[in-house]
Amino acid sequence: MTIALDLSLSFATFSLLSVVSEKEAGVQDSYVKKKKSRSKRRSIYCPIHNCYLDSVSRKYGLFAAEPSQLQSRGMRLATAQMVINTHTTVSLQGEWLEAFWCDSCQTTTWYHVRNTDNRVYEVSLASDELWQSVGGVIHPNGNPSVGEFTRMSAKMTGYQGLKAFNTIC
Repeated sequence: MTIALDLSLSFATFSLLSVVSEKEAGVQDSYVKKKKSRSKRRSIYCPIHNCYLDSVSRKYGLFAAEPSQLQSRGMRLATAQMVINTHTTVSLQGEWLEAFWCDSCQTTTWYHVRNTDNRVYEVSLASDELWQSVGGVIHPNGNPSVGEFTRMSAKMTGYQGLKAFNTIC
Protein backbone atom coordinates (compact mmCIF):
# COMPACT_ATOMS: atom_id res chain seq x y z
CA MET A 1 0.00 0.00 0.00
CA THR A 2 1.50 3.35 -1.01
CA ILE A 3 0.28 6.82 -0.21
CA ALA A 4 0.95 9.70 -2.52
CA LEU A 5 1.58 13.04 -0.86
CA ASP A 6 1.36 16.35 -2.60
CA LEU A 7 4.31 18.34 -1.25
CA SER A 8 3.79 21.34 -3.48
CA LEU A 9 2.73 24.45 -1.58
CA SER A 10 0.47 27.07 -2.96
CA PHE A 11 1.22 30.76 -2.38
CA ALA A 12 -1.62 31.06 0.18
CA THR A 13 -0.31 28.10 2.19
CA PHE A 14 3.25 29.46 2.08
CA SER A 15 2.18 32.92 3.32
CA LEU A 16 0.19 31.32 6.13
CA LEU A 17 3.25 29.31 7.20
CA SER A 18 5.48 32.38 7.18
CA VAL A 19 3.06 34.26 9.49
CA VAL A 20 3.07 31.39 11.96
CA SER A 21 6.84 31.26 11.96
CA GLU A 22 7.00 35.02 12.63
CA LYS A 23 4.68 34.56 15.62
CA GLU A 24 6.84 31.76 16.90
CA ALA A 25 9.90 33.95 16.47
CA GLY A 26 8.16 36.72 18.44
CA VAL A 27 7.28 34.29 21.23
CA GLN A 28 10.87 33.06 21.35
CA ASP A 29 12.18 36.63 21.46
CA SER A 30 9.86 37.54 24.35
CA TYR A 31 10.90 34.33 26.16
CA VAL A 32 14.55 35.29 25.83
CA LYS A 33 13.82 38.84 27.07
CA LYS A 34 11.90 37.51 30.09
CA LYS A 35 14.69 35.09 30.85
CA LYS A 36 17.24 37.92 30.81
CA SER A 37 15.10 40.26 32.92
CA ARG A 38 14.55 37.84 35.81
CA SER A 39 15.45 39.22 39.20
CA LYS A 40 19.03 38.73 40.18
CA ARG A 41 20.43 37.62 43.50
CA ARG A 42 20.65 40.35 46.15
CA SER A 43 24.20 41.63 46.26
CA ILE A 44 24.80 41.59 50.01
CA TYR A 45 28.42 41.11 51.00
CA CYS A 46 30.16 40.41 54.32
CA PRO A 47 31.54 43.66 55.78
CA ILE A 48 34.54 41.76 57.21
CA HIS A 49 35.56 39.33 54.43
CA ASN A 50 33.82 40.98 51.45
CA CYS A 51 32.36 37.62 50.35
CA TYR A 52 28.75 36.97 49.32
CA LEU A 53 26.33 36.40 52.23
CA ASP A 54 23.60 33.75 52.00
CA SER A 55 20.32 34.55 53.75
CA VAL A 56 19.24 31.96 56.34
CA SER A 57 16.20 33.71 57.84
CA ARG A 58 13.26 35.86 56.92
CA LYS A 59 13.37 39.64 56.99
CA TYR A 60 12.31 41.25 60.28
CA GLY A 61 11.06 44.77 59.59
CA LEU A 62 12.05 47.68 61.83
CA PHE A 63 9.65 50.12 63.48
CA ALA A 64 10.22 53.56 64.97
CA ALA A 65 8.45 54.40 68.23
CA GLU A 66 10.33 57.59 69.16
CA PRO A 67 10.77 60.85 67.26
CA SER A 68 14.56 60.62 67.65
CA GLN A 69 14.57 57.42 65.56
CA LEU A 70 12.81 59.22 62.70
CA GLN A 71 14.98 62.30 63.16
CA SER A 72 18.16 60.23 62.78
CA ARG A 73 16.81 59.07 59.41
CA GLY A 74 16.43 62.60 58.05
CA MET A 75 13.01 63.75 59.28
CA ARG A 76 12.62 67.12 61.00
CA LEU A 77 11.93 66.96 64.75
CA ALA A 78 8.52 68.65 64.57
CA THR A 79 7.38 66.35 61.77
CA ALA A 80 8.74 63.28 63.58
CA GLN A 81 6.88 64.21 66.78
CA MET A 82 3.65 64.74 64.87
CA VAL A 83 3.97 61.39 63.08
CA ILE A 84 4.73 59.46 66.30
CA ASN A 85 1.88 61.20 68.17
CA THR A 86 -0.49 60.28 65.36
CA HIS A 87 0.59 56.70 64.60
CA THR A 88 2.45 55.49 67.76
CA THR A 89 4.76 53.30 65.63
CA VAL A 90 5.96 53.81 62.08
CA SER A 91 7.33 51.11 59.78
CA LEU A 92 10.80 51.97 58.48
CA GLN A 93 10.78 51.19 54.76
CA GLY A 94 13.95 49.70 53.33
CA GLU A 95 15.39 48.59 56.70
CA TRP A 96 15.28 45.18 58.32
CA LEU A 97 17.19 42.61 60.36
CA GLU A 98 18.18 39.35 58.71
CA ALA A 99 20.50 36.44 59.48
CA PHE A 100 23.20 35.61 56.94
CA TRP A 101 25.70 32.78 56.52
CA CYS A 102 29.28 33.78 55.74
CA ASP A 103 31.38 31.10 54.01
CA SER A 104 34.66 32.62 55.22
CA CYS A 105 33.66 32.77 58.91
CA GLN A 106 31.50 29.63 58.75
CA THR A 107 29.03 31.39 61.08
CA THR A 108 25.54 32.81 61.01
CA THR A 109 25.34 36.47 62.00
CA TRP A 110 22.43 38.88 62.32
CA TYR A 111 22.81 42.07 60.30
CA HIS A 112 20.96 45.36 60.00
CA VAL A 113 20.32 45.78 56.27
CA ARG A 114 19.45 49.10 54.61
CA ASN A 115 18.32 49.31 51.01
CA THR A 116 19.89 52.64 50.04
CA ASP A 117 19.32 52.66 46.28
CA ASN A 118 17.94 50.24 43.75
CA ARG A 119 19.73 46.96 44.59
CA VAL A 120 22.40 48.67 46.73
CA TYR A 121 22.53 47.54 50.36
CA GLU A 122 24.36 48.76 53.48
CA VAL A 123 25.08 46.00 56.00
CA SER A 124 26.07 46.42 59.66
CA LEU A 125 25.94 44.18 62.72
CA ALA A 126 22.56 44.20 64.47
CA SER A 127 22.73 45.88 67.88
CA ASP A 128 20.57 45.06 70.91
CA GLU A 129 18.88 48.44 70.54
CA LEU A 130 17.67 47.50 67.04
CA TRP A 131 16.15 44.25 68.34
CA GLN A 132 13.87 46.35 70.58
CA SER A 133 12.31 47.96 67.48
CA VAL A 134 11.68 44.76 65.50
CA GLY A 135 8.18 43.36 65.10
CA GLY A 136 7.31 39.67 65.51
CA VAL A 137 10.35 38.62 67.54
CA ILE A 138 10.41 36.88 70.94
CA HIS A 139 12.27 38.82 73.63
CA PRO A 140 15.68 37.14 74.19
CA ASN A 141 15.31 37.18 78.02
CA GLY A 142 11.69 36.03 78.00
CA ASN A 143 8.59 38.09 78.58
CA PRO A 144 9.60 41.07 80.79
CA SER A 145 6.14 41.21 82.39
CA VAL A 146 6.49 37.68 83.86
CA GLY A 147 7.77 37.50 87.45
CA GLU A 148 10.95 35.68 88.50
CA PHE A 149 9.07 32.98 90.47
CA THR A 150 6.85 32.15 87.49
CA ARG A 151 9.83 32.00 85.15
CA MET A 152 11.77 29.69 87.49
CA SER A 153 8.80 27.41 88.14
CA ALA A 154 8.12 27.15 84.40
CA LYS A 155 11.66 25.86 83.90
CA MET A 156 11.19 23.19 86.59
CA THR A 157 9.47 20.08 85.34
CA GLY A 158 8.55 16.79 86.94
CA TYR A 159 8.80 15.92 90.62
CA GLN A 160 11.25 18.71 91.55
CA GLY A 161 8.76 21.30 90.35
CA LEU A 162 6.08 19.93 92.64
CA LYS A 163 8.44 20.10 95.64
CA ALA A 164 8.94 23.84 95.05
CA PHE A 165 5.17 24.43 95.26
CA ASN A 166 4.81 22.30 98.41
CA THR A 167 7.37 24.37 100.32
CA ILE A 168 5.42 27.56 99.60
CA CYS A 169 1.99 26.27 100.72
